[in-house]
Amino acid sequence: MAENAVSQKPTRDQGGHPDLGPGGPPSGPVRGPARVNPADKVQIQRHPVSLKRVVALFAPHKGTIAAVVLLISASSIITLAQPFLVRGVIDTALPNKDLPLLGWLAGAMIAVAAATALIGVVQTWMTTSMGQEIMHTLRTRLFTHLQKQSLSFFTKTRSGEVQSRLNNDISGMQSVITSTATGVASNVTTAVGTAVAMVVLSPKLALLSLIVIPPAVWFSRRVALIRRDITSTMQAELATMNTYVEEGLSISGVRLAKTLGTTGRDAARYTESSERLIGLELRSQLAGRWRMATMGIIFSAIPALIYFAGGLPGNTMSIGTIVAFTALQATIFRPVMGLLNLGVQWVTAMALFSRIFEYLDMVPEITAPAHPVELDPELVRGEVRFENVHFAYDGGPDVLRGINLALPAGSTTAVVGPTGSGKSTLGALVPRLHDTTAGKVTIDGVDVRDISPDVLAQIVGVVSQESYLVHASIRENLRLAAPDADDATLWMALASAQIADQVAGLPERLDTLVGARGHRFSGGEQQRLAIARTILRNPRVLVLDEATSALDNTTEAAVQLALDHLAAGRTTLTIAHRLSTVEDAEQLAVLAAGVLVEVGVPAELRDAGGAYAGLIAAGEELELAT
Repeated sequence: MAENAVSQKPTRDQGGHPDLGPGGPPSGPVRGPARVNPADKVQIQRHPVSLKRVVALFAPHKGTIAAVVLLISASSIITLAQPFLVRGVIDTALPNKDLPLLGWLAGAMIAVAAATALIGVVQTWMTTSMGQEIMHTLRTRLFTHLQKQSLSFFTKTRSGEVQSRLNNDISGMQSVITSTATGVASNVTTAVGTAVAMVVLSPKLALLSLIVIPPAVWFSRRVALIRRDITSTMQAELATMNTYVEEGLSISGVRLAKTLGTTGRDAARYTESSERLIGLELRSQLAGRWRMATMGIIFSAIPALIYFAGGLPGNTMSIGTIVAFTALQATIFRPVMGLLNLGVQWVTAMALFSRIFEYLDMVPEITAPAHPVELDPELVRGEVRFENVHFAYDGGPDVLRGINLALPAGSTTAVVGPTGSGKSTLGALVPRLHDTTAGKVTIDGVDVRDISPDVLAQIVGVVSQESYLVHASIRENLRLAAPDADDATLWMALASAQIADQVAGLPERLDTLVGARGHRFSGGEQQRLAIARTILRNPRVLVLDEATSALDNTTEAAVQLALDHLAAGRTTLTIAHRLSTVEDAEQLAVLAAGVLVEVGVPAELRDAGGAYAGLIAAGEELELAT
């Protein structure tokens, strides 16, 4: 987003207007015209957004928008009555000691303050509610849409970028909705109404007073440009500090720092960045201070000249008129500056919409079928077939070529081959993490592309090398697979996964927090918890993708036992790297460079002297496929 170059916000009076003081300079830094962020222009050029599409977001809130505009206009007009009430008090009520009139005028002043305060509360409630509803709609739409994207999108996109668009960009729209949009009506009404009131009071003094605007705009712009450059540097430094925090204070980062002995170096690096930030903040606050001081002198000089003009011989202007006029003069600058910034605010707003719509407009590589085949997961037999399957990543060369392989229902098939032969890719086609570029994968004769994603997730379970656990309790992690499962069912799943005894020995048992990414537990324990979660899902087809590759032999034995319980009676496709995990398979498939070169019983293939026998003879350990 474009910075408006001034970090400190001006104070405001009860009516929500800048607190300039009667006839004096601004009480806080004046926000000058900002400069369009070049990145915003590039974003809009890369992904243009039509005004019609933006307006459509606000269409359900037409009544609210109309009411807010009326409230803003009413508040601005009512506030302009204050100087005229003050003139009545000074010129008429006080000199004539007219207590009834004084009471009415004083009451009117209180009423004006109360009315503007009440309108401000109602306006804030309405705009905030509208803004939150619009952001809620966009947040949920974007989150749901991103969930539909393929794995390749997430491998090519930084997670921080996704989070920034989902959180920061949509949150940034709050100011667009509640400040920029409503500020236009407020600034226009205030500026026009104030200018008209000044002319009504005194055309000559209005001309004298309005000459302050051009130099004020020039000074403010100079300060804005200086602070904008410093602010950009500050933002880069803050990003660096955030990187240091993420790298140094995450679980993995702390573990790495302690084992490498870099905690002191990391702390020194963070300290240096923080010290640089001190200097930048000082420069930001002092940047253009003398220019702002000069503008303050100009603001003070104008009321002084008005007072001087009021004392010249032949002047017929009353004291009340002079006081009222100086009060109006003090309020006109900020709305004018706000309108001058409208162009930058518009570009910034459209850049935000562009970034959000850019993600919403992405077409998922894997889409749900328009007319899914009706399958009852409870009745699925689990026969899986790969029929002339080809697959390539992002239009590159084929990773899999002409794969024809049948997995009978309830059988166990192991897939082996050198690193990069396409083993994991083959397994990812069954739960439809990728779609074939040619050929098809079927379950009970139905193309997986014709099965509803929710139904397919019930039919096919996956246990991979990376067992992802959310930062929640064991119970909550297990119930991701079966939300309605009671504790007895959870304990049965844990027992089948060979980890019930360990969980039972924990002080909080099922309520134990697993920690960020499951770091509360060892790798083998994480795997068994993931297996228990899959058991609760009760899939008919099971894909085991290098599930024990990162474990030591002792832990692997325990996890393998859990996997054996899980695979019993299910159609199982095991992506393997160790011979111990494939010898008991009913069928063995050997891949080489994406081609299926051998299929058969492990013992027979070992004795046949082919590709599988060659792997054994070479003493090559079957490694994790990429």
